Amino acid sequence: MRAFFFLIICAVLFIGSGEASAANENAAGKCMVCHKEVSPGLYKQWKSSEHALHNVTCYDCHSTSKKEPDAFLHEGAYVATLVTPKDCSKCHTKESEQTGKSYHAKAGQILESNDAYLAHVAGGNPVAITGCESCHGTKVEIDPKSPNKLSKLSWPNSGIGRINPDGSLGSCNACHTRHGFDKSQARQPETCGKCHLGPDHPQKEIFEESKHGNVYFTNKDKMNLDSDRWVVGEDYYAAPTCATCHISSTVKQKTTHDVGDRISWTLRPPVSKHQDNWERKRENMKGVCLACHGNVFVDGHYRQFDGLVNLYNEKFAKPAGAVMKILKKNGSLKNPAAFSNKVEWIYWEIWHHEGRRARHGAAMMGPDYTWWHGIYDVAQHFYFKFLPEIRKIGDKEAIAYIDNLIKTDPMHKWLSQPTGKLKESINSGDIKKIYEKLFTPVMGGK
Repeated sequence: MRAFFFLIICAVLFIGSGEASAANENAAGKCMVCHKEVSPGLYKQWKSSEHALHNVTCYDCHSTSKKEPDAFLHEGAYVATLVTPKDCSKCHTKESEQTGKSYHAKAGQILESNDAYLAHVAGGNPVAITGCESCHGTKVEIDPKSPNKLSKLSWPNSGIGRINPDGSLGSCNACHTRHGFDKSQARQPETCGKCHLGPDHPQKEIFEESKHGNVYFTNKDKMNLDSDRWVVGEDYYAAPTCATCHISSTVKQKTTHDVGDRISWTLRPPVSKHQDNWERKRENMKGVCLACHGNVFVDGHYRQFDGLVNLYNEKFAKPAGAVMKILKKNGSLKNPAAFSNKVEWIYWEIWHHEGRRARHGAAMMGPDYTWWHGIYDVAQHFYFKFLPEIRKIGDKEAIAYIDNLIKTDPMHKWLSQPTGKLKESINSGDIKKIYEKLFTPVMGGK
């Protein structure tokens, strides 16, 4: 008898499942028939995609529960305009989990940072929305009066750290552009270049001037970008791209969507620090380098890179930061509003623009960005904008600090020495010892 009832239940479930499947197919069919006419470009992108090849339809990604905050009734079915990492995770579980732990997913936290503050107050909300939030992501707001439930002030948006109504963080289509989701596009530096460029983080420009960029653009047709399996050194070897170094497969490493898993330094803040587990992360990146380079080459690159980061930290970033702390402690910045005085702007650009350019230049082997767009600007503005502005403010403790710095620190003594002593400034024993120490890979600490 139990067996009989079990068969009855199975039959009911099977019939119900078949009805649901038929309903889904019907809804999907309606999507394609209609969008083929009203938005043919969108339809053709999907039609030529891997999703279409594997029978993943519009309805599979856009269908949603009536209870979801962004759900709306469309042609007899509840759908959502947004397809979030939570939606993608139904099929791409591992990729979604890795992305959720990454710096990319946290990029929307810029909404609470000084970057966003400046955009809102020195500029205004429209520039924050169309500028900052377009890359970093916005908090998507619900507008019940909108046809698709999404506020026009937060949609469209494909920012990498978008804060979605379902609680998920990120936007997969920031890299895998809808509706083609072409993997070959995500592997190319142009995709990363939407956001990673400009005065404060010119990775795109640095890549283009580097030897890596030179050989990539020369040999793009040899990169095998459409390959399902894309292992550096085996499936391609002419050049690396951003994806090669940061997320793609090597002989010993699987693809990861955690873009920080191979980064040992954090180059973003005023003073660079080593990441948590930085030794492991450095070995991960070295594993990529070793697909095309020898150990001596790779170790040499990291020694030089560490030297530049430590130079920036010790010679400019830490002293400038110490002076700013003195000014704030003593109440010498009279106006209470942030960035309402010249010295804060100068300090901001030294680390946020020029210092980052130098550090990224050294990381990616872009010599022009390391020096002329980097440390050259840092030095000029530190010595001839920042320090004079401190003297103008007149804080005695801050002035005493910089006077002592220039007088006693061998890295700054050149500023008070006669021109004829230039060689001595470069070759003296004390300065040589300092620079030798800067090349040690662990100086930056945590």
